[in-house]
Amino acid sequence: MRLAFLGTPDFAAASLAAIVEAGHDVVAVYSQPPAPRGRGHALRPSPVQAYAESRGLAVRTPASMRDPDAIAAFAALELDVAVVVAYGQILPAEVLSAPRLGAFNLHGSLLPRWRGAAPIQRALMAGDPVTGVQVMRMTQGLDEGAVLATATVRIGPLDTAGTLHDRLALAGADLLVATLLAIERGEAVETPQADEGVTYAKKIRPKEARLDWRHPAAEVDLKIRGLSPFPGAWFTATADKGPFRIKALLSRQEDGAGAPGELLDDALLVACGEGAVRLLRVQREGRAAQDAGDFLRGFPLSPGARLS
Repeated sequence: MRLAFLGTPDFAAASLAAIVEAGHDVVAVYSQPPAPRGRGHALRPSPVQAYAESRGLAVRTPASMRDPDAIAAFAALELDVAVVVAYGQILPAEVLSAPRLGAFNLHGSLLPRWRGAAPIQRALMAGDPVTGVQVMRMTQGLDEGAVLATATVRIGPLDTAGTLHDRLALAGADLLVATLLAIERGEAVETPQADEGVTYAKKIRPKEARLDWRHPAAEVDLKIRGLSPFPGAWFTATADKGPFRIKALLSRQEDGAGAPGELLDDALLVACGEGAVRLLRVQREGRAAQDAGDFLRGFPLSPGARLS
């Protein structure tokens, strides 16, 4: 089919690659404008833009899809469908209605649970055992459209937002290709979302990343894994030159008891309000991420030390 793809991050780039390989006529790729990235803060294209340009696809990066010129340019493409994956802008009704068959979105949850900006992180932080990806028809409401296809993914005890993101991205890419084929053949079935069970995945705020060891170990563990690798749940630890901020990137629950934040052994087992968590991977501010053993060789912490 003749389509436009609208997306920005790595999660979306996987879908674009699958759609291109499936042979669809991608006449335009829309992505957020280049933004400062890396240590030098140089303007760099998004992953979607970078991939599109590597394949010789036409790329557009309007600051706002609500601009009348951007709307007119989109309508002039005379599309069969538009595919939207983590684009990062709210699309006006004129854009959603321009393609002949409509606009369709790949969303990283099992709707109506976790509508909104951060479904992968919120599913992990809430302790959901299962999540998934769904293709839905886009409407003016926030992730409220009818669902055309679903793929489920189990959440494991050592999953992080990063590992779950990668699995969902691949599952979503396959699901999109299959759904586009069904749409093209007129075989797609649209199922309205349930009115019950609606939750919203609010954007992750920086203040959420601070760990509080007074909370139960189950909650601390889910927070660590749900915010890994970005923005990264953090705590402070004191060494010879003063307190340092350290990100916790991977953990697991274990038995243990002590004052919240107390180290219970020499391998980063930390007491919580109830139970304990073992930190498996951490990152000292300004340094690379390390497994716990490597970290402790350069930043020794003894049993009885307190993390805050």
